[in-house]
Amino acid sequence: MVYRAEPGGIHLWLREEVKEHEKRTALTPENCKKLLAKGFKITVEKFADRCVPDAEYESAGCTMAEGGTWPDAPADAYIVGLKELPEDGSALKHKHIYFAHCFKEQGGWKELLGRFDAGGGHVLDIEFLTNEKGQRVAAFGFMAGFAGAAAGLMAYCAQFSDTPLGLISSYPNEAALLEKIGADLKAAEAKAGRKPRAIIMGALGRCGSGAVSFLEKAGFSAEQIVKWDMAETKGGGPFPPLLEHDIFINCIYLSLPIPPFLTEEMLNSDTRQLKVLVDVSCDTSNPHNPLPFCNVATTFDKPLHRITPAAGPALDIVAIDHLPTLLPLESSQHFSNDLMPTIEAIATIDTYPVWVKAKKLFDEKMAASKM
Repeated sequence: MVYRAEPGGIHLWLREEVKEHEKRTALTPENCKKLLAKGFKITVEKFADRCVPDAEYESAGCTMAEGGTWPDAPADAYIVGLKELPEDGSALKHKHIYFAHCFKEQGGWKELLGRFDAGGGHVLDIEFLTNEKGQRVAAFGFMAGFAGAAAGLMAYCAQFSDTPLGLISSYPNEAALLEKIGADLKAAEAKAGRKPRAIIMGALGRCGSGAVSFLEKAGFSAEQIVKWDMAETKGGGPFPPLLEHDIFINCIYLSLPIPPFLTEEMLNSDTRQLKVLVDVSCDTSNPHNPLPFCNVATTFDKPLHRITPAAGPALDIVAIDHLPTLLPLESSQHFSNDLMPTIEAIATIDTYPVWVKAKKLFDEKMAASKM
């Protein structure tokens, strides 16, 4: 079926997500209603796993469409989503707004950009929508750190239980998540005979702040949380002190090549305390990954990649690239609210600085992909 656009107005097409366990949304019904009042046209694909029921979008006045029909959307529609598109090799003709994960030369970046080249479409990558100060206008960073700390505690507690950490499910709200982890943490502390210590890399950023926030809400004291940022890392890695903590949460935003924080050889130490590493940054396919042994992406189905060094305890690595889906509704509400001013300005895409920079970056990366 081919969908036809009515004359006038910006058309946003909110697609279903194909990534397994992804429940978040880039646009909430409340914000869709505001956009409709401003003259936008909004089509929403039906998606049973979305954290907001389809009926709420319909009640807001959105036009509903079957899931996966965006390839037949009107040529002028902006296809809005969060995570990756179906990997079917098809040519992409529309303007897409989502996290494409290809502008830092991640695995498969040339192939993805080749699909846009073949179809004449382009990516306005949400990760690179930045204001005049270079700050991202909308990000899941805080919630990624928040959920990353939660996943790290789940992994830590599981090491003291009889049941390995299996599938992680989304929680309806923060209170339910904290209640579950609080009980598990008490049991783990009783078996360990002490409280765990966590170190956060990039602690002053959005992501790191989220990790700190969760640990504090989970009952960690100031002595249990070590915060590292640029002041502590300006000399460059590797950093042996990272091995002295039970949980290491990496929250840095990698934009340039840097020395490794840890190497696999460093893990072969019988004095290593480190048992859990949460790579919130999740640059598993980035050639400049500062944690080179964190090269396997994990999922909600299989949240851990275990390394068994020659000495010391096993190391469980969490490298899930959509951690905020652990709390999908709260994450979506924060993100959608932050994104709104930029979406509202899309009618002036050729002059609005955020969109101008996004389009310029796409053109530059497209050219680089052909070299």
